[in-house]
Amino acid sequence: MKNYWSIFTNGLVKENPLLVLMIGLCSSLAVTTSFSNGLGMGLAMTFVLLMSEIIISLFRKLIPDSIRIPVFIIVIATFVTIVDLLMQAYVPALSKSMGVFIPLIVVNCIIMGRVESFASKRTVAEAAFDALGMGLGYLWVLCGISIVRELLGGGTFLGMEVIPEAYRIGFFTGAPGGFFVFAMFISLNFVLKKIVEKKSGGAA
Repeated sequence: MKNYWSIFTNGLVKENPLLVLMIGLCSSLAVTTSFSNGLGMGLAMTFVLLMSEIIISLFRKLIPDSIRIPVFIIVIATFVTIVDLLMQAYVPALSKSMGVFIPLIVVNCIIMGRVESFASKRTVAEAAFDALGMGLGYLWVLCGISIVRELLGGGTFLGMEVIPEAYRIGFFTGAPGGFFVFAMFISLNFVLKKIVEKKSGGAA
């Protein structure tokens, strides 16, 4: 059980896909202009990553090496299509605001990287814990960046006005603002990582 916990926490802080591995950045910075977009993207990625890792780990011994990448893409694309259709049916406004970024999950480096380097070589349980850790690590970063950018740049939270227009900082709604907030989160994660390592060392 300790091994599963270690796998799970790796994705949250120590090997966070955005703040440490720095993969899947393009879509992440593009959708984090509002909390609803960040939450939707994070949940969609977590679902696709979890289901893809479980399925690929389950059939890893049956997939020939020569065609493993096409098989991985087909599996990932299946779950992305499910998410895309569900969002169009139940949250059409969110689906429309996120546009092409949901279908582009198919080629997201985080998912392809984890199914290739982890799920295809580990047990189903290990793959599931890895997917949850990486997915939730991705989710908390997206939600955090989204909250900061929406509040400071747009002055709103979930559509409700929080900061008067005169006090908003438009810089945060643009790409430079996104990179600035992202850099702040990298620094925060570095501090969290040091705390976790210190506690682990103390426990040992």
